[in-house]
Amino acid sequence: MPAVTLDKIIPGNSGVILQVGGEGALRRRLLDMGLTPNTKVTVRKVAPMGDPVELFLRGYSLTIRQEDAAPIVMEPLPAQPEKAEEKKRCL
Repeated sequence: MPAVTLDKIIPGNSGVILQVGGEGALRRRLLDMGLTPNTKVTVRKVAPMGDPVELFLRGYSLTIRQEDAAPIVMEPLPAQPEKAEEKKRCL
């Protein structure tokens, strides 16, 4: 699959971080929060107005702005239909 940025992954889908872009303090903060290359990230939710986005990685939830998610390049993982169906039943 072609690489996409984290802000383009829809809720319920996952990917592996290939590169953390940006510069300066923002990039350092993203890396400090665990958004490092080769980390699996699942997009859990997106707020009703589209910002922020809730992520699940390394056993914890993290919420970041869409703008901050844009420089993070991901390799999307294939969707797992059984988990998507389970999520629909919970709603």
